[in-house]
Amino acid sequence: MTTSFRPGLKGSEITPKAAYMNRRQIMAGAGALLAAGTIGGRAEAKLTTVPSKYSTDTKPNTLDDITHYNNFYEFGLDKTDPARFAGKLTVDPWSIKVDGLVDNPGSYALGDILKGVTLEERIYRHRCVEGWSMVIPWDGFPLKTVLDRAGVQPSAKYIAFETVMRPEEMPGQRSNNVLVWPYVEGLRLDEAMHPLTILATGIYGEPMPTQDGAPIRLVVPWKYGFKSIKSIVRISAVADQPPTSWNREAANEYGFYSNVNPHVDHPRWSQASERRIGGGLFAPRIDTKMFNGYSDEVASLYTGMDLRKFF
Repeated sequence: MTTSFRPGLKGSEITPKAAYMNRRQIMAGAGALLAAGTIGGRAEAKLTTVPSKYSTDTKPNTLDDITHYNNFYEFGLDKTDPARFAGKLTVDPWSIKVDGLVDNPGSYALGDILKGVTLEERIYRHRCVEGWSMVIPWDGFPLKTVLDRAGVQPSAKYIAFETVMRPEEMPGQRSNNVLVWPYVEGLRLDEAMHPLTILATGIYGEPMPTQDGAPIRLVVPWKYGFKSIKSIVRISAVADQPPTSWNREAANEYGFYSNVNPHVDHPRWSQASERRIGGGLFAPRIDTKMFNGYSDEVASLYTGMDLRKFF
């Protein structure tokens, strides 16, 4: 059995691949990672990534942490449900509909979207609105790449996203009514075009596990994790602020922007500190940073807005 290693991590800290993705999942997701030499989303070359200047130097969580403790309500409400049930999700072939206020609308195969794209390793802090956090080494590329190719028109002010709707493969869409399906999210256009905002197709140099949003998901590191929509099938440029799933469900608890803000509590718990997953039973909570530590990069996006509000 082969074990993946990353410089700076002990072998004992890395979960063998078989423990979080079986061979079928790896082969199914492989086409989502390869920019060059892909045909209809099928892999024809080996994954390569380049380091990114935007990566944090904080030690990443292990694969076991990342793939066995997460929210993906389409597969169930428990943190372990995605790892238990997401293996049935078909991720190859995959296409994304790009529409709305764009010059080049259409339904594009993932392999075509990734042609010519350079994948970067982006080691980002990840902060959940529930008060826990991780550090995750994503493999991805700027969302701006797709938007530029689509030709976003001047009248567009927001970008809307939609998750795949497959109740036959996603048991949470059949069994729970916490949210209205499919899951939808949105960003203001300047947020979507920001260089920190990426579409991720892998973790630790491997295809994105299905439980973490295979084959392609959004990652916006200065916002609470629920903004980073998974398993994307539609990207739309729109003029008006789009509906988003958690804001639609409970607007008083989950704002449209939902930037990480330690000074504004969730109505039911404090946001001043967080529990780092993998830190051990008695590890102390750590202080949460404004914009999850990315203030230098993104604070200017919100000049004039009242940061005392949970927005």
